[in-house]
Amino acid sequence: MAEEKKEAQAVTAEATATPEAAAPPEPFTGVTVTPDLEFVDAIIKSGGESLKRCYQCATCSVVCNLTPSDDPFPRKEMIYAQWGMKDKLFGNPDIWLCHQCSDCTAYCPRGAKPGEVLNAVRKLSIENYSVPRFLGKAVGNPGSLVLLLAIPVVIFLLILAGLGHLNLESIRNAEGKIAYSSLIKSYYIDGVFVPVFFFAVASLAIGVSRYWKDMIRSTGLQPKGGIGSAITATIGEILAHKRFEKCNVTKSRKLSHMLVFFSFIGLAITTAWAVLYLYGYEIMHAMGKTPYSWLRGPSPYPLTDPMKWLANISAVMLLVGILMVMNNRKKNEAKAGKGSYYDWLLIYIIFAVMATGILSELFRLADLALPSYLIYFSHLVVVFFLFAYAPFSKMAHMLYRATAMVFAKATERDVEIT
Repeated sequence: MAEEKKEAQAVTAEATATPEAAAPPEPFTGVTVTPDLEFVDAIIKSGGESLKRCYQCATCSVVCNLTPSDDPFPRKEMIYAQWGMKDKLFGNPDIWLCHQCSDCTAYCPRGAKPGEVLNAVRKLSIENYSVPRFLGKAVGNPGSLVLLLAIPVVIFLLILAGLGHLNLESIRNAEGKIAYSSLIKSYYIDGVFVPVFFFAVASLAIGVSRYWKDMIRSTGLQPKGGIGSAITATIGEILAHKRFEKCNVTKSRKLSHMLVFFSFIGLAITTAWAVLYLYGYEIMHAMGKTPYSWLRGPSPYPLTDPMKWLANISAVMLLVGILMVMNNRKKNEAKAGKGSYYDWLLIYIIFAVMATGILSELFRLADLALPSYLIYFSHLVVVFFLFAYAPFSKMAHMLYRATAMVFAKATERDVEIT
């Protein structure tokens, strides 16, 4: 009996033994995080000065209407930013899926302004992917503004000096009228802007390609099929500005952004139209053929021309749109934040492009040579600034954000926008 009792106790002990008792777990080793204090400081200096106020209450992720329910933003991005974990941020599609609606900033109980912090991170992300990188840093640095503007000023002054056209008041066309094509031939302008265009495209292409690879590395996700449908869906969202409808605090931005966006499309069409007028005429003339009657040749073109209609309508749209952008910024400053130098730089440059473009036409029609040519010269300078530095300014947001949206859709990471 005693032996049977001992055997029964042994069986009972074996049956009731826990896995932990049978095999003790390996000790938890933890994760070592080494804060990058220089990166934290860069975020603060780039407009995220409220970063350290965050105490991880998750209100920001709760109120955001654009965040996916699985691993939502911007709470985790605030953690990464506070710890200076730039590798977790730069290859993160979520920093671009954020459209800075500022709902998170408005409802944050600590005034940590997550929208402003993520905007600063996006600026630093563009710097990180910039080619060459020094231009990315220069565009975001107020101390470099004069030098960046001086580059196109010197270029166009050298062209004018080479043509002997520094005496602006004496420049007239064969009919004795003010003509910008008489001041600087389109060939010289195109000789500047065409290389600038290819430089900007190449720089953006390299930066976006690097960002795409980093997203795959950082998230561990791969597109689950062809990305064609993701690209199509993204283009549709951008054209309709659907995501702005999900914002609450800054919902009014939708109309202003659409006006600016479509005015640029209109002006791009106008530019291509003017190129066709000029070079189509020149090519046919060089071939010894009589140019088609609708090929206008060198500017200026009459106000009755359809190309001028599109140009002037687009200019008015840009005027209204950029003034609305500025007004919305001021109106929502208390809730959404005032914005950084980096934000306002693009706004002021677009305003300058619009203002100099409209005024150069008005002064030309008023037959005032000196102010006309001075303003036109200024127009060339700010247009150069806008496009030459596009890969390094907030204008690059459009392409980086579109890339993140395509990636999110292709990997089924994105929230459904209806």
